[in-house]
Amino acid sequence: MKPFINLLIAASALAVPVLSFAQQSSPPVTRAQVRAGLGQLEAAGFKGASTGPYYPANLQAAEAQVARQKVAVQATSSNYGPSTSGSSQSGQPGVSADAQ
Repeated sequence: MKPFINLLIAASALAVPVLSFAQQSSPPVTRAQVRAGLGQLEAAGFKGASTGPYYPANLQAAEAQVARQKVAVQATSSNYGPSTSGSSQSGQPGVSADAQ
């Protein structure tokens, strides 16, 4: 019975790392995406690590500003609600040949 328990513990110890990799839900970030994100942070006023001890606070402030800008852009380009511009045409109802 003891070898069976040891085998079960060893098998579960080997299976745990394999199962942990299966839970990645997002694809890896590309270099272009990282550079675009850094560009957004710099446009929001973030200067990098040159701010010294205020680095975390400045980073969080810049991230919050970028998030607000994204929300504002999404609010203006929402696909919900009625159309604000456009037109429609309607014609006469069709008449079948039997009705004439």
